[in-house]
Amino acid sequence: MGEDRRLAAVVALAQGMAAAHSADEAWRAAATGARRALGGSFAALSVWERELGRLRVLVNVGERAEGEEEFPKDESYPVHQFAEITEFLHERWAGGGEPGAWVETAEGPAAGRPGYVHQRVAALRRRGRGCCVVAPIVLHGRAWGELYVARPVGERVFERADADFATVLASVVAAGIAQTERLEEVRRLAYTDALTGLANRRAVDARLDEAVERHRRENVVVSLVVCDLNGLKRVNDTHGHAVGDRLLERFGSVLSLCGAMVPGALVARLGGDEFCLLAVGPPADAVVKAADELCRRAAELELGDGVACGVASTEDPVGPVRSARRLFRLADAAQYRAKAERADRPVVAGREGPDDPVVRLADEPSRGEDGERRRFRGRHSP
Repeated sequence: MGEDRRLAAVVALAQGMAAAHSADEAWRAAATGARRALGGSFAALSVWERELGRLRVLVNVGERAEGEEEFPKDESYPVHQFAEITEFLHERWAGGGEPGAWVETAEGPAAGRPGYVHQRVAALRRRGRGCCVVAPIVLHGRAWGELYVARPVGERVFERADADFATVLASVVAAGIAQTERLEEVRRLAYTDALTGLANRRAVDARLDEAVERHRRENVVVSLVVCDLNGLKRVNDTHGHAVGDRLLERFGSVLSLCGAMVPGALVARLGGDEFCLLAVGPPADAVVKAADELCRRAAELELGDGVACGVASTEDPVGPVRSARRLFRLADAAQYRAKAERADRPVVAGREGPDDPVVRLADEPSRGEDGERRRFRGRHSP
């Protein structure tokens, strides 16, 4: 491959990773770009999971062998089969060297330093591949993983120049991964509550819109718990906001624990003393059970006065739920009834018969959120 074509391949790889909107897309772009640049039939990207002592495959692209998935759930290899990944850091890098790629064939090593590893050679033979080039990926000065590109039996074996080019490609991939990780961190922060580490209102709104759309298309059950932590103002006024923050954090942990009772539930802090739990798929009774446990545990917290919980689910007789706003209004109305009645258990919308007061309140003409809450509290205050 000429210099101009190689430069174009590098640029295409970098642009592909930069255009990715998720980590999966970035991994696919990296492997696809490297495969095309090196003229391979197959490529994979793997990450070194230090705590588990393994290289886990993130993506496989190109001509996959039997059993190879594009995004495998659990394809991994003991890191000792690729000991070079770990040894580079301590041996070559310390002397100022850079980690270089190497070539292997179905008969053994062809170019580069690593020696014969029978498991790697056996894997090439088993999958009908005649050769491969393996390039370590270095990120933030540490071995991150590897880039692997292969050719089938009968095609030209990779040469030393291909290994050198693969080293360059691995550096481009590392830069793309670093950018992806920064973007993922920005996205995480944008959808995370800084104090509790739970999801925030933005994350709930996005997930709830998607969930209600699925409910409309597929009749999937969507349930929402809205809860208000009682006594926060008193704690702030009496003990200071630092203690109030600790109460919020402690309740967030309790909510997370109870949310784990419902598979796939999203737990979030909406703001101030308001929290919620969103479940898509599990039956309403499972969500109510989790909310009941939340009320029990919140009452046992050292500070605060328990929690007021309201639940609304598309599985209960609340009428058609065509928008996220309506489900939120139902759960919000149930929560404020629980608060007004000082209930120690969750109030569930739609479970008090045809003229359920929570459903009726939620469906009254909109008066704005604050007006609605004041009017509800006025009706039900003891």
